[in-house]
Amino acid sequence: MQSVVLLIWLALCAAQDARERHIANSLTLGAGMLALTYLLWSGTTWLGAGAEQGGWALLLALAFTLPGYALGRLGAGDVKLMAALGLATDGTHVLGTFIGAGLASVFWLLLAPRVWLHMSQGLRSHLLYLAPGMSKKQPFAPFVLVGLMLTFAWFH
Repeated sequence: MQSVVLLIWLALCAAQDARERHIANSLTLGAGMLALTYLLWSGTTWLGAGAEQGGWALLLALAFTLPGYALGRLGAGDVKLMAALGLATDGTHVLGTFIGAGLASVFWLLLAPRVWLHMSQGLRSHLLYLAPGMSKKQPFAPFVLVGLMLTFAWFH
């Protein structure tokens, strides 16, 4: 059940990021505060890892995203998204999600020019910022969603 809640939350973040290239603070900071509150109250992360694992996952998420933010490749919403994910999961899930997101983004960059032309106009308008050639800086949350789904498939 907890995995489904995480996927729904990430799907909302991914949809907003793909459509607007922005993730609302209510989604990122709200989820982060809920995950932190749950962690402090129960002593475990949302997925059941120990509190120290959640802390290490938070540090790992920041170590992965802050350099990208400093270089202008990731937005602040992406950093907050991964930090909230770290507080809700553990280091293994953060690492798997980040690797999966990287693979998914490379796959999309290679596949998008061919697939984009065959997508319906309505779908293209909802995924506007994922268009090939739209920008050097792609929305990151859709790829984080794919990365987490791959991680769940791999570990569960």
